[in-house]
Amino acid sequence: MTLPKIAYLTGEYPRASDTFIQREVANLRALGHEVLTCSIRTTGAEHLVGPEQRAEHARTFGVLKAVRDPVTTIKAHWRWMQSPGRYVSALGLAWRTAPKGIKGRLYNLIYFVEAGVLAARLTDDGVTHLHNHIAKASCTVAMLVGAMSGIRWSFTIHGPDIFFEPHHWRIDEKAARASFVACISHFCRSQLMCFAGPETWNKLHIVHCGVDPSRYSRVPDRSGAQVLFVGRLAGVKGVPILIDAVARLVDSYPDLTARLVGDGPERAALEAEVKARGLQDRVVFLGYRSQAEVAEELAQTDVFALPSFAEGVPVVLMEAMAAQVPVLTTRIAGIPELVEDGVSGRVVAPGDGVAFAGAMDALLADPEQRKRYGAAGRAKVMAEYDAAREARWLSDLVCSYASGGPTLGLRPHPEDK
Repeated sequence: MTLPKIAYLTGEYPRASDTFIQREVANLRALGHEVLTCSIRTTGAEHLVGPEQRAEHARTFGVLKAVRDPVTTIKAHWRWMQSPGRYVSALGLAWRTAPKGIKGRLYNLIYFVEAGVLAARLTDDGVTHLHNHIAKASCTVAMLVGAMSGIRWSFTIHGPDIFFEPHHWRIDEKAARASFVACISHFCRSQLMCFAGPETWNKLHIVHCGVDPSRYSRVPDRSGAQVLFVGRLAGVKGVPILIDAVARLVDSYPDLTARLVGDGPERAALEAEVKARGLQDRVVFLGYRSQAEVAEELAQTDVFALPSFAEGVPVVLMEAMAAQVPVLTTRIAGIPELVEDGVSGRVVAPGDGVAFAGAMDALLADPEQRKRYGAAGRAKVMAEYDAAREARWLSDLVCSYASGGPTLGLRPHPEDK
């Protein structure tokens, strides 16, 4: 059977923080799908931290870059104008689903222009299914591509921020029009169900983001007090909670260090806080790192800490668990579906700095418990968050909806794993 040719669209691809999308694309290709990657904006050099990112960047179609060529844009839209009913309907959809105000209307008209150019490229390349990650602006473009060209499309919804402004991004309309929606967790699916009509619920499937467990196959041998954080240095990640925990525990653990991988808008403020508290030798800012470098950091650390206030299901937790590193995180969103408190790690209330420091203290003080948590975490990831299996499930969904086959369930049947 010839597998559908798929296009992948995000606002910016590839990003250092979205390696799970790159893994999903790679696994779909390994299954036999031809996958064209598309990005609205051009990725900044700071995200091209490894060979995987550089290779994907070189082969990715840049939508805005193509739109800036007036000949390309005019030719693309003239092509779709030959089907005036569909073209006008797509234009009406862009107008009708725009956020309120002149700015919102203007942006949706820009997305309409982008959609015409992208639709032409996909059609010329023989793409039969478009999949979008992140249900914001790029998903609006995907929706308009579908309306303009008739190409089937779907999207993965993550959260949490999309659920802060569900009406602004019209996730109800997107869920209704997409062939199907991949939700990253039961929690995420339930949040979408708040806005999507009951008639759409049977096409809201759960497709986990995943990791490659073989990348983290080294047997750990850790007995120190090194803590690792990987993520954007932004307010939602709760990094001050981690810094405060280090300050509370530094006298008890003379070799305690926290290594922070990532970058973001709060970096300068966080570095200033670390300096003000005299923790420069204890808290180290590493910036973005490649997948291989993150794997090496995980091989050297004793505890992985993620004190977030808002999340979907963090892939970095999956990576740490696959590396048999005990995790310390917060009880929010889909995290409890991944991490079981007292089994594969510790899960505390978000924003509770005393509880977070206490749990970190308990983990650092008990190497045997850390080993038990690490082993249980790896087993959980291998069973439910293996990127290759999740890509196979996504492929099954694409193929089933393409063929008009029976509606599939929430998750793959156990014997299909």
